[in-house]
Amino acid sequence: MGSPAEQGVGSQRPPEDGMQEAVGEESRRFTKEQIFTMIATASINFSSMICYSILGPFFPSEAEKKGASNTVIGMIFGCFALVNVLASLILGKYLTQIGAKFMFVAGMFVSGCVTILFGMLDKVPNGTVFISLCFLVRAMDAVGFAAAITASFSILAKAFPNNIATVLGSLEIFTGLGMVLGPPLGGFLYQSFGYGVPFITLGCVVLVLVPLNICILPKYDSLPSKDSFWKLIRLPKVSLLCLTIFCLSACLGFLDPTMSLFILKKFKLPAGYVGLVFLGLALSYSLSSPILGLVSDKLPYLRKWLLVSGGSLTALCFFMLGPAPVLHIESQLWMFVLVLVFIGFSLGMSFIPVFPEILQCAYENGFEEGLSLLGLVSGLFSAMWSLGAFAGPTLGGFLNDKLGFEWASAIQGGWALLSALAIGIFYIIEATRRSSSSSLQNLSVNNEERTHLMGSET
Repeated sequence: MGSPAEQGVGSQRPPEDGMQEAVGEESRRFTKEQIFTMIATASINFSSMICYSILGPFFPSEAEKKGASNTVIGMIFGCFALVNVLASLILGKYLTQIGAKFMFVAGMFVSGCVTILFGMLDKVPNGTVFISLCFLVRAMDAVGFAAAITASFSILAKAFPNNIATVLGSLEIFTGLGMVLGPPLGGFLYQSFGYGVPFITLGCVVLVLVPLNICILPKYDSLPSKDSFWKLIRLPKVSLLCLTIFCLSACLGFLDPTMSLFILKKFKLPAGYVGLVFLGLALSYSLSSPILGLVSDKLPYLRKWLLVSGGSLTALCFFMLGPAPVLHIESQLWMFVLVLVFIGFSLGMSFIPVFPEILQCAYENGFEEGLSLLGLVSGLFSAMWSLGAFAGPTLGGFLNDKLGFEWASAIQGGWALLSALAIGIFYIIEATRRSSSSSLQNLSVNNEERTHLMGSET
């Protein structure tokens, strides 16, 4: 699905003036600023994901006690994502005016404070008051999260222009580590100390990281550009890649409000052990991401295959997660964990290549290099991910109420299958067009040579 010409294209424009070897040697040696950038980004990846993932094992059951239905619980998870969509688009557009470092640090500070506030919601009255405050606090957290993550993507792409996929993949280890530690740690703290302690503890950890990042994170400045989200998303390839982000996020977000309830009811596990089941997905994702990032950078023509095969495998895994009743297979804990392992790997296959693919497409279509473009791409990426994270829990909670987890997960896998088919068809059409264009160009060259030879003979 990739032409030889594409095989030399990385996540950024190729180095000019015959400096490929010098750039290659330089990229192997990280500067102090690059190392500090990786430490700062690793801290936000880890802290944001551990704060997000601690909710899974106990919040749905706690919210049920407070009078929230499965649909409302899904909407609470989805509220975070919906606000994140708007915040990411706005903050991505004005990244250069606000400043990437300030946006990064301010986002962490807001996220830490709001996480502590979320731990105090068990003190409010049940019913409408509790549900309303859950929506409000999650919305505030979404703004902080959007600021930190949008700035993080932009800073990384600026600091590592020649190997962004490798660096993103490597830093996903910390995302996975947050996913790994969040559920069991949250379940343990909840079971040992009650509702508030997990949130207050982790919120304080995030606040401690704020002054550290103020000291070590380099400052990246850039001039604003005239490019816009609308111009970027109108590119057909970018639109389909956005669909891929949306569908993957919807699948992952579906698990937040539904999976812990299913495990508790189906396998009768205590809340402390429910978090351990989440390890299957988180470990496979975090361990495979660095390898997939390296492959994406070194062999960019394979990104197409990763996107298509990753989406297809994700769809199959969600069909088997319940498993779907049509298969007449009894769900067992070992099989459930094994399917989660494959989901983690397949999500990495589709997720890691998307950012460099969008960036490459933008450069090919004349967008100006710089932090301003990186802000647009980061904001768009975060917005699409958040939109899926809203649709997944909201629709998932509704389907879980009406049809049960088995059918709901099978239907949710349709998102991933849709994205795989759409991007696969696009790449086939693109390859056909390029082949036809190359044939016409060769024919034109042959005709010119023939005319030149005939003129010489006369």
